[in-house]
Amino acid sequence: MTPTTTERADPLLAALAGGVTVHDLGRPLSIGMPQSPNHPPYWHTLPRRHGDRVRSDGASAANDMITMGTHVGTHIDALSHVSQDGRLHDGSDAHEAGVGGRYAALGAHTIAPIVRRGILLDVPATLGLPHCADGYEITRDDLDATVERQGTVPAEGDVVLVRSGWGRHFDDPDPRTYVGHDSGVPGVSEAGAQWLAERRVHAAGADTIAFERLAPGAGHAVLPAHRVLLVEAGIYIIEAMALDDLAAAGVHEFLFVLSPLALFGATGSPVRPLAVVGGG
Repeated sequence: MTPTTTERADPLLAALAGGVTVHDLGRPLSIGMPQSPNHPPYWHTLPRRHGDRVRSDGASAANDMITMGTHVGTHIDALSHVSQDGRLHDGSDAHEAGVGGRYAALGAHTIAPIVRRGILLDVPATLGLPHCADGYEITRDDLDATVERQGTVPAEGDVVLVRSGWGRHFDDPDPRTYVGHDSGVPGVSEAGAQWLAERRVHAAGADTIAFERLAPGAGHAVLPAHRVLLVEAGIYIIEAMALDDLAAAGVHEFLFVLSPLALFGATGSPVRPLAVVGGG
């Protein structure tokens, strides 16, 4: 006998039985997609194709080989990704921690699967715009105003995603548009990162390649928000997220689900984050 929703002992299963909507916040991985110039590009090939080997019963199989940096496509930064003045988040010597080619203490394998309350801060909507201007600096005031408009106050341990609208460029025929070296890229300011750190969030994400604001022509020369979040506060950063559909649906609060690959000693991991809300 199949139990009814009211008979289910686990409230999560009861909620699931009531119907849910899942918003995919990850980007498809494809050859030639936009990425930071600081990381090895994504490449995919088929070493074996159907018909290369055929079993006696007529069956055949294909397989893949993929090469990529761990900070390519939608990904999460481990706390080993950035150091400041030679020190990592835990105070360890950054050079010594990487001896042997692995970061055993703060690598991607130490990031536990994330199932937490998620909040989308739709900054352009607060500004009355479809998207932030090129190189726009998202300030503390912008974040405060967005929280007030939406009524979604971040709490300790939440995952906060900041939409700038820059994600519309991800599929541009010229991948340099999304990278935005010449134009600049909107993003959270250093003070905005401190705003997130003060709220002790678990992770912060954005729809851009570097999370934080990139000044026109500056590229990745200086990344102070990374220092604040990864080194000083121990807050994970998720980049290159797809947030426009979530914003279009008017979803600002949700169950956030993300599980990094357990890449031992790596400085990051590709991910496919999800936003789950009730009502299917």
